[in-house]
Amino acid sequence: MVRPEGFEPPTNGFGSHYSIRLSYGRMGRYRGIERQAAGRAFSHDCANRRDPPSLQPMSYERYLPPEPLPPVEPTRLALYWTLVRGDRPIGWLLLLWPTWWGLWIAAGGVPPLWPLLVFTAGVWLTRSAGCVINDYADRWLDPQVARTRDRPLATGAVTGREALTVFAVLMLVAFALVLTLNRLTIELSAVGVLLAVSYPYLKRYTDFPQVYLGMAFGWGIPMGFAALQGTVPPIAWLLYVANIFWATAYDTWYAMVDRDDDIRAGARSTAILFGDMDLVALGVLYGLMFAALALAGRRAALGPPFWYALGVAVLLVAYEFFIARARNRDDCFRAFLHNHWVGAVIFAGIASSFLLR
Repeated sequence: MVRPEGFEPPTNGFGSHYSIRLSYGRMGRYRGIERQAAGRAFSHDCANRRDPPSLQPMSYERYLPPEPLPPVEPTRLALYWTLVRGDRPIGWLLLLWPTWWGLWIAAGGVPPLWPLLVFTAGVWLTRSAGCVINDYADRWLDPQVARTRDRPLATGAVTGREALTVFAVLMLVAFALVLTLNRLTIELSAVGVLLAVSYPYLKRYTDFPQVYLGMAFGWGIPMGFAALQGTVPPIAWLLYVANIFWATAYDTWYAMVDRDDDIRAGARSTAILFGDMDLVALGVLYGLMFAALALAGRRAALGPPFWYALGVAVLLVAYEFFIARARNRDDCFRAFLHNHWVGAVIFAGIASSFLLR
């Protein structure tokens, strides 16, 4: 390297150029050591620094989904409520409408308050008791049917002894209400109990359990006439027969929902009996129902509102055939549920006829 003219390398005071370089090297090392120490101290401070809670990183455990709660076992009262179909009022309504048909015609208008309360409460009590005894009789069948396998008796959540106790309590309360009425009504109630108890067992031995259901569901009609008139006139039996045709029809819709399961389990029903002719048979049953109602309306001298209501009911039934034309399970069940409106419209026609007289 060419040294510039006049340049003199600095010395350390002792005239040694090497000593100067050595001193510079030592100073560099010392400064490096100081920088390393300062870096370690800074790292230590950062590691021990405490940020405020809002700046601290959140633990990932807070984002874990909560552990599922153990399933809550239903109480005994909830199981009994399910057993009596308290959560499904369709059966109670299908039993209520024909009972009210009879009460309004028997009274010639709005019936007295106490018999109305007795029969309305009795409808709920006897229908609930009928559901209990039906499930007790079908505890061999319900586990094999998709729609009924979750019922309390089918799953074992309620024992047979409990079911019979619930049935007895409901029937005793209903009978206590009937005891406030006349002797003929009390005697007819014994027949009603026999019908309700024996109906569930018929599906093992006959193809017509739906007909027997109509007999049981309509028994409130002659009882209502007996309570209000002290006798059961022919018009009461006309209404009773109309209800048998109607109940056979709507319960056949219901049986069509379970037809495949019933065939495998060995149960019997009108849906199985009718087979491919089920829609034709249903048309005949509904036709007979409307014919019997027309005869009853004529005998009771009901006015135009009844006949208009009967026409609306025919349209409602026609709609049932439309929605269930493919015979799918869900569609047949919708057709069954739709019968509530048929009964309600007919009752509205009867009540309006007396109201507008």
